[in-house]
Amino acid sequence: MTEPTGQPTPAPAEVRRPAPVPPGTPGRLTRYRVMAFVTGTMLLVLCLEMVLKYVFHANGVDPATGSPLPVLGTWVAIVHGWIYVVYLFTVVQLWSAMRWSLGRLVTMALAGVVPVMSFVLERRVHADARARLG
Repeated sequence: MTEPTGQPTPAPAEVRRPAPVPPGTPGRLTRYRVMAFVTGTMLLVLCLEMVLKYVFHANGVDPATGSPLPVLGTWVAIVHGWIYVVYLFTVVQLWSAMRWSLGRLVTMALAGVVPVMSFVLERRVHADARARLG
């Protein structure tokens, strides 16, 4: 037989489950995925514009100012900027519903301004969210 040691037996470690996600989270995930692809695509178009404009001087130089002329148009930067604002809105919606860390929010926000990062991070965010949603 075993002898009592006088110390209480430790209780089994409590299993900590993630907080339940609010209803409508799959829709937020879908909106985030769409905006990640749109934002990433527009960022690549913007990068193409910058390379053609500043590296190759594809449309020449404005004789009055000496600055390179836009190739695709100034609308590319404006459209990307507004799409990025909508992307940030979807990021915050998904982040708050999933109750992820502040670091995840910053990473998701930066993915909209680093070329190709939105495509890579979207796959990881989608996998993490799907695993949690079940």
